[in-house]
Amino acid sequence: MKFSTSGIRVLREFPSDAEVTSHKWMVRAGYICQHASGIYSFAPLFYRVYRKISRIVEEEIDRTGAVQTQLPVLHPAELWKKSGRWRVYEEANLMFQSVDRKGALYGLCPTAEEVVTDLAMHLVTSPKQLPLIMYQQHTKFRDELRPRFGLVRCREFTMMDAYSFDLDDEGLTQAYKLMDKAYRRAFDRCGLDYVVVEADSGAIGGSASEEFMAKADIGEDSLLIAEGYASNSETAVSVLEELASEDPLPIEVVDTPGASTIAKLCDSLSIPATKTLKTLIYSATYEDSSEPVAVLIRGDKDINEIKLLNHLGAIKVELADAETVKTVAGTEAGYVGPTTLSEDTRVVADLSVKSMSNFAAGCGQKGKHATNVNLGRDFPVPSDFADIRQAKAGEVGPTGQALQEYRGIEVGHIFKLGDKYSTALNAGVTDSEGKFRHFQMGCYGIGTTRIAAAIIEQHHDENGIIWPLSVAPFPVHLVPLKYQDAEVRQAVDGLCAELDGLGIDYLLDDRQVSGGVKFGDADAIGIPYRVTFGRDLKDGFVELKARGDGEVTKVALKDLAKHLQGLVQLSTA
Repeated sequence: MKFSTSGIRVLREFPSDAEVTSHKWMVRAGYICQHASGIYSFAPLFYRVYRKISRIVEEEIDRTGAVQTQLPVLHPAELWKKSGRWRVYEEANLMFQSVDRKGALYGLCPTAEEVVTDLAMHLVTSPKQLPLIMYQQHTKFRDELRPRFGLVRCREFTMMDAYSFDLDDEGLTQAYKLMDKAYRRAFDRCGLDYVVVEADSGAIGGSASEEFMAKADIGEDSLLIAEGYASNSETAVSVLEELASEDPLPIEVVDTPGASTIAKLCDSLSIPATKTLKTLIYSATYEDSSEPVAVLIRGDKDINEIKLLNHLGAIKVELADAETVKTVAGTEAGYVGPTTLSEDTRVVADLSVKSMSNFAAGCGQKGKHATNVNLGRDFPVPSDFADIRQAKAGEVGPTGQALQEYRGIEVGHIFKLGDKYSTALNAGVTDSEGKFRHFQMGCYGIGTTRIAAAIIEQHHDENGIIWPLSVAPFPVHLVPLKYQDAEVRQAVDGLCAELDGLGIDYLLDDRQVSGGVKFGDADAIGIPYRVTFGRDLKDGFVELKARGDGEVTKVALKDLAKHLQGLVQLSTA
């Protein structure tokens, strides 16, 4: 392909609105073009990268025995309402919605569990047709509140989504393992440094899920990792240190002017945060109701709202407004305590509260707190204890080792759905004993376009992108310094003919611009091998530079095609 007619435009400056490396270089090097917030076109250069990533993913998913399909992106609301997810996505404002001319409601799909379950119900009529895994690579839509980081978080994107259908949990587990191995092979081939972590199933649901996280400082997800343990911070657990028990002391109400936070309260009373209790009022929203919930946790700990949401079985939790706090606790936020709650208020306490004694807590009076508060004596022992605590780096993980924090970009996620969707849509088959069995389902997603951004975050330098050969738009970049000269053109055209014969793709910079511009653009674009036709050409040699390590060698032009063939084959083996 010739540079002059390839639709490539390399900018001299980074875009002003780009925050992260991948976004900066993808725009500057001519890979993507933004039309609106979170909406991009793939320039021809990036489409080649995208197709290579897609093919790797497809090849590895095909190896599991999965069959490729294509599902609609416009989904009828009725299907989502049957599964209960329409309300969930409405509450989260994630679903683009549309109404047709007859008034029927539709959504642009963020994921396709309902539609594929409906398809399986029509295709599978006998247990002999199971197991079945169907997958697609197709466009998805999410109405992100804040699209950011280029292709890392956008409103329209491509995802590989696969769905397994089995008769029992044993079959589901087997499919889950197959997909896990396929993911690892695909990400290895893409050149990603990744880690697999325990994860929250979120709005998709199910009994278990794991995320594949590409390590990156700009990653939006926080990961807590120790030897033998890795989890997204949303679900991570840590060992709770027990406090020494004390004999109860008389409760006392003391002045604490301005102590509306735990830090200020500790300063006011000269006590550690472990001797304080936080009481927070949340509003919990369910599919058909809502309620205020009082949450108790030790003062040195933080509430993990994902854990709280899952424990409550809610579709949304958020801190209650001032009016709700006043109604439930009779005071304003910052002075709420366990002794001030109305009798009918639901109370959930973190496990950290169980071992507390003689602690300070709000007493319902502004500028005052109660000290030497004790469970059972001063307020009822909550009947609902759960781990709703945010685990943190430095704490001891489940394997006995200290947790360390990393950042990651989610590039894949696998779920055990069980019969959540098949029961809701009454999808399944009748077994050999005449019993109707709902499908046991799994779902598996890979962010095809997001992989490209993750690769750049891990593979770049100050001059541009460094694509792994497996996903590079071209393996070879030909840079003749004076392509207009007859001798140079003859040498270049001869090499191009040899490369064509060997099936090696290349980008030929045929522009009449300076060598500095060509070299700068080549580094920005990031093709693995650059061939420069310069002053050594008169002696029959060219310069071969590896974009990755910068190694430069002189190679005889007559040997170059075979040499490049060896490099390409070695790197893709």
